[in-house]
Amino acid sequence: MTAVLLVVAKAPVAGFAKTRLAPAVGPRHAARLAAAALLDTVDCVRAVADAVPVCALTGDLGAAERSAELGRALSDCVVIPQRGTDFADRLANAHADVGERFPNSPVLQVGMDTPQLRPALLTGALTRLAEADAVLGPAADGGWWALGLRRAADAHVLRTVPMSRPDTGELTLFALRELGLRVDHLPVLSDVDTVEDAARVAAQVPASRFAHAFREAV
Repeated sequence: MTAVLLVVAKAPVAGFAKTRLAPAVGPRHAARLAAAALLDTVDCVRAVADAVPVCALTGDLGAAERSAELGRALSDCVVIPQRGTDFADRLANAHADVGERFPNSPVLQVGMDTPQLRPALLTGALTRLAEADAVLGPAADGGWWALGLRRAADAHVLRTVPMSRPDTGELTLFALRELGLRVDHLPVLSDVDTVEDAARVAAQVPASRFAHAFREAV
């Protein structure tokens, strides 16, 4: 059965993307870092064999940094709009929309804040998902960087989980288990939220677009 790799992303527009980075590097460099992270993530997802790349996108891609390059990268993906009143709602709806387009396909969702992702890591996550109901990748800040579900409809539990908190990962795991799902764990990764996060991640992948954008920013 073909799996779906779902990237949930915001168009990297200066002043709207990576606002926690902006005080350190300025809004335009923050948006360029976001664009580089998204490009690295899309490249990684597209390199995974036997998986359908999907991007749930919000924001004006035409106004984004590196918009032409992003447009070319996303042309190889199924692009769907995000919908919902808050982030949890948009996540749940993205899974639901993917489930409608690709019935019975497992879905592994990532964001655009982990440009250190590599195809082997995603392939391993999909292998684990074939043996469990769900997989969850914890983030170092207490959130999560990946959520895989054998049944896309199970993402409805996200609507009850407070997002962007130090206990979001723990609460997500609790909600999945309350649904009766068998959850396997993925490795812990660092999201890029602060300039310290960006420096750490750039050092892990020095040849990436993200690392190059970070060197330009600082």
